[in-house]
Amino acid sequence: MVSEGRARVPVRRIRSTVWHARRDVRRAGRNESEDFLAGEIERAAEEDSPSIIMDKNIAVVGAGYWGKNLIRNFAQLGALLVICEKDSEKIAPFKEKYPEVEITTTFEEVLKEKAVKGVVLATPAESHFRLGKEVLNRGKDLFVEKPLSLSVSQGEELVNLAKANHSILMVGHLLQYHPGIIKLKEIIQKGELGKICYIYSNRLNLGKFRTEENILWSFAPHDISVILYLLEEEPERITAVGSVYLNPEIFDVTVTNLRFKSGASAHCFVSWLHPYKEQKLVVVGDKGMVLFDDLAENKLTIFRHEVEWKQRIPTPKKKKGKPLPFQMEEPLRLECSRFLECIKDRSSPQTDGEEGLRVLRILEAAENSLAQGGIPVSPSPLSPPSSLTSYPLPLREGSHPVDGMGRKGRRGGYFAHPSAVIEEPCEIGKGTKIWHFSHIMKNSKIGENCNIGGNVVISPEVIIGNNVKIQNNVSVYTGVTLEDNVFCGPSMVFTNVINPRAHIPRHNQYQKTLVKKGATLGANCTIVCGHTIGKYAFVGAGAVATKDIPDYALFVGVPAKLVGWICQCGERLQFKGKSAKCKACGSKYQKIEKLEKLGTATIFLINR
Repeated sequence: MVSEGRARVPVRRIRSTVWHARRDVRRAGRNESEDFLAGEIERAAEEDSPSIIMDKNIAVVGAGYWGKNLIRNFAQLGALLVICEKDSEKIAPFKEKYPEVEITTTFEEVLKEKAVKGVVLATPAESHFRLGKEVLNRGKDLFVEKPLSLSVSQGEELVNLAKANHSILMVGHLLQYHPGIIKLKEIIQKGELGKICYIYSNRLNLGKFRTEENILWSFAPHDISVILYLLEEEPERITAVGSVYLNPEIFDVTVTNLRFKSGASAHCFVSWLHPYKEQKLVVVGDKGMVLFDDLAENKLTIFRHEVEWKQRIPTPKKKKGKPLPFQMEEPLRLECSRFLECIKDRSSPQTDGEEGLRVLRILEAAENSLAQGGIPVSPSPLSPPSSLTSYPLPLREGSHPVDGMGRKGRRGGYFAHPSAVIEEPCEIGKGTKIWHFSHIMKNSKIGENCNIGGNVVISPEVIIGNNVKIQNNVSVYTGVTLEDNVFCGPSMVFTNVINPRAHIPRHNQYQKTLVKKGATLGANCTIVCGHTIGKYAFVGAGAVATKDIPDYALFVGVPAKLVGWICQCGERLQFKGKSAKCKACGSKYQKIEKLEKLGTATIFLINR
């Protein structure tokens, strides 16, 4: 695809560029814009300065809202080799701006390219685990934007995989590379604020609204990472409350409280439903207070307020805040530079996979607290177990602990909402979430990292694989087996008897239904019992499946009929003769013999 190259780039970091650009915008009376700021940074990067030879070995996957900033920085550092983005409309501007950089729409091409040593993932959070795992399995170094993944168990798997393959794993906790935060850390370590009492952070804005993650997972990782960085300890107890306004079960506003063994506390207020943008962090010590305001001209301000006791009543004695000087550099530039340094000298970044796991533990505990009305939760232990004290949650009869310990003492257990009913005995894998008013019946088996929506029934002897998603109002009856990565849409229907009658028991006539790996069953569709749904097959919304469905087949209608073929990534395939190549992921398929039973051809994957 491309050949390995080297480029000359400035050694000198671009000091204070963003700060000065914002100042000039304000003085000119213009609105701040990303394009203007990016232009100022690029102008500064092009100034004459000493240079070094830099390897071009970085691929950035995702050229959207944040990916474009990563592309800009790695390009200016002379390390950008490939841009990967499946949306052709997003790609067009980059072809003109970076003509020397290879552009591809296929992730597989990035993995195959030997010249790519480091992959940067700026994709939706739900894809971080899947794509990150593929990167690490190819022995490449990985820089993944926050959060590392959407569960502790997934994060642990990525960390262990990176260690096994001797790969760099870096998480995009950007604020740890912010010169202002680094300066704040120095002040705390020197004891200038005294004993730290509490920290609070506000990260507020209008948008960007998401559906694959709530506001806690979208905004809070940065602030949680900084709080852990400043205090150098992990919380013992976490509580979180929030509100849902825009999309069902997706929190738009949350407040998370952290309690530490040292006596310090912290709270993190995040919202994407706020009239204006605010990014502030306040550290309060018994000798001083510091405000970090990332949107202000003076980003760090120290206050030496005093509290006097008069007649046993505390009285504040206020003093004017004093700006704290420091050398400003673009945090993202420093973060990208650090990733390149780690690739070169094989050192570990401060925001490595382990640091990402610490943040995930807190996010997962906060999520559990949110789902249970804000009751205290302690972070689940990692491997090896943490020394943090465990605070078990109240248990209902027949339920399991939701404190990170699953069945048979396995670490990093599952989450179950208090309204869910779980009968004994059953098996539930770690990382699985079971939501409101769902019923898990005895002798059923549920794998790891599954999401069982509200009002779902899992009947006895049902077998469910890993990473299965079952949406609200679905009943999975005895006789049904769902392999890994199956998706069951809202209110879809399984059956297990062909001719049911209320007055005639037919328990000995249950027929088996097998849904193979990666298949999708659309909303309100019906799967008549006794049939097999092939791997990565797709049954459209409202369809009624009355026969076996082959692998990769797209069936719609009543009764459901074959209307095409679909890639395992979910994109519809267009065949030319007997062959097809997916436009999205590059997978290749070939049709084979006609099956008399189905009256249709079937296909198989020949290269991915």
